[in-house]
Amino acid sequence: MTPTPAPTGVNTEGLAEFLRAFFAPLFLVVVSVVALFFLFTREITRFVQFLILAVAIGVIFYVPNIIEVTAKAIAGALGIQ
Repeated sequence: MTPTPAPTGVNTEGLAEFLRAFFAPLFLVVVSVVALFFLFTREITRFVQFLILAVAIGVIFYVPNIIEVTAKAIAGALGIQ
């Protein structure tokens, strides 16, 4: 019986789910507080800019597989397999 070879590289299985579970609630709290600040200070232009940025960042956290697809695209662009 031959021993099985040790796995090569870092195992990142479940990393995206961990990041979503950890950062998504924190992100929502920060977005809510900052949005309320902009609304109460009547800075509507900054509120709209912040809202657009928050939606873009939220898409990264909540759309399934977008982190993996983006990481693979960046790795492919850098020539990493």
